[in-house]
Amino acid sequence: MNESKELLKTVVEAADNKRAEDIIALDVQNISLLADYFVIMQADSDRQVKAIAENIEEQAEEKGYDVLDVEGKSGANWILIDLGDVVAHVFKAETRKFYNLEKLWADADDVDISAWIK
Repeated sequence: MNESKELLKTVVEAADNKRAEDIIALDVQNISLLADYFVIMQADSDRQVKAIAENIEEQAEEKGYDVLDVEGKSGANWILIDLGDVVAHVFKAETRKFYNLEKLWADADDVDISAWIK
């Protein structure tokens, strides 16, 4: 497994450990210069959105990955965590529906993450 895929696994497992819902991963390597993968997930409350985002940051740092930027912590409707090769989007459910990133990035391939989710 290459390094960006290892980072993807770390992000998915960290999100799942904090009970993120409807986690999907998109392979955007061929359609974006921003990252190799986007991970999109949701939670029902501000508190849970923040907890998921914080756990992703902590787990990534523990494994030696750099957290380049975090946006949206103050509002907690949508927290974006930029880890370089992987960008995680943690949404409140209604905000995810509104922005519909899955449709925006519809040309991206889905990544099978089922083995990393409990």
